[in-house]
Amino acid sequence: MRMTFPRFTTAAVIGTVAVAGLVLSATTTRTMASDRVTSSATAEAAPAPEPAARYREITLPAGTVLPLTLDSHVASDSSRVEDDVRAHLRRAIVVDGVTVVPAGSSVVGDVTSVARPGRVKGRGHIAFRFRGLTTESNGRSTIRTSSVSRLAPATKRQDAAKIGLPAAGGAVIGAITGGKKGAAIGAAAGGGAGTAVVLSTRGREVRLGPGAAVSVRLLEPVTLRVRS
Repeated sequence: MRMTFPRFTTAAVIGTVAVAGLVLSATTTRTMASDRVTSSATAEAAPAPEPAARYREITLPAGTVLPLTLDSHVASDSSRVEDDVRAHLRRAIVVDGVTVVPAGSSVVGDVTSVARPGRVKGRGHIAFRFRGLTTESNGRSTIRTSSVSRLAPATKRQDAAKIGLPAAGGAVIGAITGGKKGAAIGAAAGGGAGTAVVLSTRGREVRLGPGAAVSVRLLEPVTLRVRS
């Protein structure tokens, strides 16, 4: 037996499907438009990528002077060979208007020689040099520099005074108490006391503290990167 549906029922179904299609189409259109707006806003909000930094190389020739300020303490009575010595550049190294090594760049080196003053002869001495230079563009670079060497001043005049003054005082006292013979004895006694003081006292030490200004020269050329 054939079943027959009323015509209005079929029309209603078709109408319902059509409405659903319109709703789906409108929803899809709104979603796509929203995505385009979001993508556009994101593109506008994202900052443009910065151009990559460009560098070129400049070579500092041998003989270039590095003006330095010490950050370490070095001394003939406390430093040891191979102790680290640290410093920084007092002013920038500029080549053809380009700053190759900025002021404040750090250097590191080591003590190469040290000696304490003797009690009779020999003067205090210390020497050091630098082997590494650190800059923002290059990191640590190996360098070879001349040495900084300091020698304590001689003390011969002071030693002579230490011997001579007690001798003179002894001579005066000897003369008062025993005439010429007493003066000779007193001078010898006084001189002996002064000599004993000299023999028991070391000469001057060499001491350089943070803030001391020194300069070295490059013994070999060094090539560094700088921003173009």
